[in-house]
Amino acid sequence: MFEKLKKTFSKFVESVVSAVKEDTLSEKDVEGLVSDLYIDLVESDVAVEVADAVVDELRRRLVGVKVPRFGEREAVIKKALYDSLLSVLSDVPDVDFYEESKRLLEKTKPVSVMFLGPNGYGKTTTLAKLAFQLQEMGFRVVAAAADTFRAGAREQLEEHGRRVGFKVVGGSYGSDPAAVAYDALQHAKSKGYHFVLIDTAGRMHTDANLMQELQKIQRVVEPQYSIFVFDAQLGNEALEIAKYYSKYVKIDGMIATKVDAYPKGGSILTFMYTLRRPVYFLGVGQTYRDLVKFSKHDYVKQLLA
Repeated sequence: MFEKLKKTFSKFVESVVSAVKEDTLSEKDVEGLVSDLYIDLVESDVAVEVADAVVDELRRRLVGVKVPRFGEREAVIKKALYDSLLSVLSDVPDVDFYEESKRLLEKTKPVSVMFLGPNGYGKTTTLAKLAFQLQEMGFRVVAAAADTFRAGAREQLEEHGRRVGFKVVGGSYGSDPAAVAYDALQHAKSKGYHFVLIDTAGRMHTDANLMQELQKIQRVVEPQYSIFVFDAQLGNEALEIAKYYSKYVKIDGMIATKVDAYPKGGSILTFMYTLRRPVYFLGVGQTYRDLVKFSKHDYVKQLLA
């Protein structure tokens, strides 16, 4: 994963090491190197404002830095890169969804999770993956088929439910999505379920009715998590949609899908920096097990490995 972004940073480290002629890096040395890095970052799906922030941090950390004439030069440059990337993401919390959910369950039961995002981003499949993993951990899960707009949406969720083994609460086509979500929540409370996972509609994001529906679900259910699911391959297109959603509904965190087919890697950095929200998971394949926990620290380490 993220091969293009990894190569971008590896190339930068090699360039800096080969450019060092003195014990310290001059402003002139650094300027030329970060200019090349900036272009490579943008080509790796890192948004312009994010690339600017990374490059500014690197300038600050590299100009005048002591570079050993012998020994591990690469380590000094990688440390500056690591610190720069984490500084750029300093406003983004690192959240372990499972651990935080366990703490929430000590105070409230069930924990409700609302899935947001356009059709085609993998929202329903991601819900099923999370249901599978929660059940593997011993939790009881019910899903709400609150996409009552798209024909076949409930049936799609019910098919996942049959395969994974979770119950689906749904309504008829065209029924009130908030009522469906509320019914699922009440069912979970009465039957002792741990989690309610709410599937929502994802028609054109500029549809005012859709935003009103999502607002109503959040108002009625008050989910502990509202998660925006985005297709990592779509980059800035997905980001603009997420920004639009965030004007109308609460977004607590994100899940990136189709990461296994996404060699660039930059959109994840862009989403975190722009929305200031954590990424909880990455979708990395087709099976129900292919949902992996995400940590920004591990992500940065992986980019520089």
